[in-house]
Amino acid sequence: MAGISDQDIVEAYQYMLARWLVLRQERRDLDEGFRWNAIIHRAPGGVSWANPNLDVAYSEAWIAVDEDSATILDLPEIRDRYYTFQLLNGWGEVVLNINERNFPDHAFGRFALCLKGAEVDLPDDVLRVDLPGRKSRLLMRVELGSDPAEAIRLQKSTTLRATGEPRLPDPVPIDFERFPGAEAFDRTDDVLDDEPDINPGVASLQVKARAVAAAVRDPAERTRIDGVIQTQAVPTFLDAVKGMGRSVNGWVRPRIIGNYGSDWQMRTIANFTGIWANNTQEVIYFVARENDGGKTISLTFPANASPDQKTRYFWSVIAVDSREFRVIANPLGRFLLNNQSGLHRDSDGSLTLWFAPEKPDASPEPNWLPTPKGGRYNLTFRFYGPSEDVVSGDYFPPPLREGA
Repeated sequence: MAGISDQDIVEAYQYMLARWLVLRQERRDLDEGFRWNAIIHRAPGGVSWANPNLDVAYSEAWIAVDEDSATILDLPEIRDRYYTFQLLNGWGEVVLNINERNFPDHAFGRFALCLKGAEVDLPDDVLRVDLPGRKSRLLMRVELGSDPAEAIRLQKSTTLRATGEPRLPDPVPIDFERFPGAEAFDRTDDVLDDEPDINPGVASLQVKARAVAAAVRDPAERTRIDGVIQTQAVPTFLDAVKGMGRSVNGWVRPRIIGNYGSDWQMRTIANFTGIWANNTQEVIYFVARENDGGKTISLTFPANASPDQKTRYFWSVIAVDSREFRVIANPLGRFLLNNQSGLHRDSDGSLTLWFAPEKPDASPEPNWLPTPKGGRYNLTFRFYGPSEDVVSGDYFPPPLREGA
């Protein structure tokens, strides 16, 4: 198996990891009880993946279409609050968002989700929307806002149904904890054939992945490949996570999100740190990494540049652990701060948020987000419906300050 370099293994591994992470989630969802083309409405806070948005009601589904079957979406009219019906492909790439911004002439009602090129009989009152593949992941978000009960009513009014019986292969049986080893390459042909990668510039990576898959059949090469994964592919990937974008004021903005083009590494990073990320037309993310949970940290926005002024819809900041990116339990059961938190402003109109294991004396109680004493955490700031300077990259949140 000469010719497969360590670098080839590293690139093939980091490329395929994006797909393995989606397949892992698909398998876990189906094991949990998901059924194809059946929507699951989550209670607020009722999701467990990395970096969840806890100020929306989530609905989820796996959607299957083929040459003879479409999936009908019934979407209620939603006004005066953020919502989007996001669809992603099997690589974690955003395919589309159905909302009033992208479908101004048909922002609600009935939609037919169809395989591109399929000739399917459809009802007269639906808008056809073509999908590039046979399987898609749905993530619907409805802003809770000041009336969570109404958000939940709207969420539960959304329905899906298949017009036929779509034919799908069995899911590729991939599951792992933090990172898989050489065994993940055992089903490479099935993985790549199951879901074509529609992005440009990946053909050479797929060639490398298939070559590694052939090599792992040799026991000696399998041992070498597993060693390269552990000593090179995983460490360099974690380094790439830390350097995933431009850093200003201690905040990192991912260099691209949702639709990745030829930046396949960033797609893998996004699937690892916050699977099902949306694109920059919907949301901008900023991350402050590896904060000490035992320290008191403050974040002050001047009166003329509060986060409310940087969004059309809403903003939020959440604390997650710095290893698995999961929400951190605390006695208050408070996991984020946002524009619905009843925050107190300073006398000059500025807004200060506080992150500490115990409430700082200077912090109004609503402005405090508990942090894990003795542990490290990341902050993720979201701007939904971001202002032009946020979208362009001219704006970053202010710096975090240590001390009371």
